[in-house]
Amino acid sequence: MIVFPNSKLNLGLRVLRKREDGYHDLETFFYPVAIKDALEIIQLGLHEHSSAFPFTQSGAAIKGQTTSNLCVRAYKLLKKDFPDLPKIKMHLHKTIPTGAGLGGGSADAAFTLTLLNQMFHLGLKKEQLLDYAAMLGSDCPFFIINKPCYATGRGEILEEVPLDLSAFKIVVVNPGIHVDTGLAFLNITPAQPTQSVKDIITTVPFERWKDVLVNDFEKAIFPHHPEIADLKDAFYSKGAIYASMSGSGSTVYGIFPADQVPSFQFPEHYFVRTV
Repeated sequence: MIVFPNSKLNLGLRVLRKREDGYHDLETFFYPVAIKDALEIIQLGLHEHSSAFPFTQSGAAIKGQTTSNLCVRAYKLLKKDFPDLPKIKMHLHKTIPTGAGLGGGSADAAFTLTLLNQMFHLGLKKEQLLDYAAMLGSDCPFFIINKPCYATGRGEILEEVPLDLSAFKIVVVNPGIHVDTGLAFLNITPAQPTQSVKDIITTVPFERWKDVLVNDFEKAIFPHHPEIADLKDAFYSKGAIYASMSGSGSTVYGIFPADQVPSFQFPEHYFVRTV
């Protein structure tokens, strides 16, 4: 079976406090977008054997060993609780840029859980899938729900909030710059905002988001990577209603009226999609 894990954008991201466990409490709004990978899982035949996990990958390169891939980890996580889970082979075609603030790896892991549950009739309910997803990463639970959500905690505490941006086009650009998230956190001073991201999304007119909807990582990252800041400026100079970096970057997006999307000329190595 084949599924197509999609990506997400962060609409606002505030870092509230550092926790005793070393993580940070934050608040953000996740919005799913149709930039997708492709994931295929096939059950191995009774006489097919492999000493290594049969995982293959194409498309954009993924750093690290196969054993550390989130799709493989998702399978092994379920295998612990479902020893009779059949052997499989898995192929992942990557389109979503990695380490880009788009949640591609988290989406792949969450879709693996969901697909295995469906293929092999494991009977896992949504709450159980959310628990498994949280073991794989802070963003993973969102992709189990895969609807607009207000997120708190490390990003794993989710509340569905209706939001429809279908009247707009979103231009998504990744310049291929690696952002050190750990260093970015060191340059952020956590603080409690006067208005929550949820309140802004649900009560502030969309045209005013640019004045109040903030991604705290921008102040930490833009001085070190002016090319990323330039993307946001370029969107606003071409009439974006709202523009922001997604997550800890380096992806930046601009939201435009559907009939007023301007043309851009970005360097050839930039990843560019309009959704």
